Amino acid sequence: MRQLNTYLDQHKERFLDELLDLLRIPSVSADSAYADDVVKTAKFVAQSLRDAGADAVELCPTAGYPIVYGEKIIDPALPTVLVYGHYDVQPPDPLDLWNSPPFEPVIKDEKIYARGACDDKGQMYMHVKAFEMMMKNDCLPCNVKFMIEGEEEVGSDNLPPFLRANVEKLKADVVLVSDTSIIANDQPSITTGLRGLSYVEVEVTGPNIDLHSGTYGGAVANPVNVLCKMIASLHDEDRHITIPGFYDNVEVLSDEVRAEMGKRPFSLDAYKEYLNINDVYGEAGYSTTERTSIRPTLDVNGMWGGYIGEGAKTVLPSKASAKISMRLVPNQSSERITELFQKHFESIAPPSVRVKVSPHHGGEPAVTPIDNIGYKAAVKAMTATFGKAPIPTREGGSIPIVALFEEVLGLKTILMGFGLNSDAIHSPNEHYGLFNYYKGIETIPYFYEAFTELSNESAS
Repeated sequence: MRQLNTYLDQHKERFLDELLDLLRIPSVSADSAYADDVVKTAKFVAQSLRDAGADAVELCPTAGYPIVYGEKIIDPALPTVLVYGHYDVQPPDPLDLWNSPPFEPVIKDEKIYARGACDDKGQMYMHVKAFEMMMKNDCLPCNVKFMIEGEEEVGSDNLPPFLRANVEKLKADVVLVSDTSIIANDQPSITTGLRGLSYVEVEVTGPNIDLHSGTYGGAVANPVNVLCKMIASLHDEDRHITIPGFYDNVEVLSDEVRAEMGKRPFSLDAYKEYLNINDVYGEAGYSTTERTSIRPTLDVNGMWGGYIGEGAKTVLPSKASAKISMRLVPNQSSERITELFQKHFESIAPPSVRVKVSPHHGGEPAVTPIDNIGYKAAVKAMTATFGKAPIPTREGGSIPIVALFEEVLGLKTILMGFGLNSDAIHSPNEHYGLFNYYKGIETIPYFYEAFTELSNESAS
């Protein structure tokens, strides 16, 4: 691998400049105003794959944004790695909380500040550059296929039909994804589990128009007040979720497993200091790391209604709305949880209002066993570049497509991410460390090498 490290040292400034150019394109898939930019980003990724040496590169059309596909088949008898990532990003709002414009990347304190820097442009582009290094140095040890989509941040609705229609095209031995984090730059980790997701929007309607709060206040239900009370009732005093049936199928881990997971380095004081909070908050009976990984949650992501402009307007609003996400753990079904939520939320509404629940998107939880060849290859790769073995962890976020890879393609997914939980993904001032970007590029070829060796040993 010495020649690869030399190549990385020689080209790291170009690798960084290319990523910065990618980050300048505002590929916000949730907002149609950015539609042209999302497609522009897909074309950028496709050209980068061609330049790196990929064959059969194409923009595969879907009912939404295109999926970028490319491959390099050096020998059909060799194992094949399917690399998945996404080129779309979250909306940058609220803009006034950014210290620099979200689509004008800035490097400060050895970090790249921009929307998508970590999630997932920076991490996805590591794979393109690692592939380039292997191609330019004639040391790609196995076959590789790339599938980079543009709708992950809005639920990947068009990826399932693409998978089902292209099972043979996407045939591989393992899926490799970098869209997760490590514990710290001096302590690598590999994510072995992800939570699922149920995302809904609720609307509470009272009177048919906004009313004068003096004339009608106290006599007509205020939808904002009602919505607040309904949302508050979704948790009890121990912060358990009160939806009937919500916990019916939740995976319960043994005390031994919980104790093993509890060995990961974690400082509660540093956690509170970083977030500028006086104390943590969550389900009784569980630690902070357990609350964010092995337990389901329900959170309001946004809420609005009435007058929110400058100054005062004494109005009793006609409507109030909220967006709510529920993170799910193994054995929970996103479809069933959505149904349970809708039934319960409608049942607790007083007769003075009307309630509408609109499901958005969801995804299933996923777990990768640590005796998997892909996991073992990731361990060898990270140990080689970090000088320390990675710790298996479960992560609180969701990558809905991971469960579908196993269902449709029969493939396990290795979540070998290089971000940090402090990278502010989905938040203002998202960033990604230069160390992490380059460390990912350095490590990925070791995964290919180890996976090829372990696959050959398993087959012999």
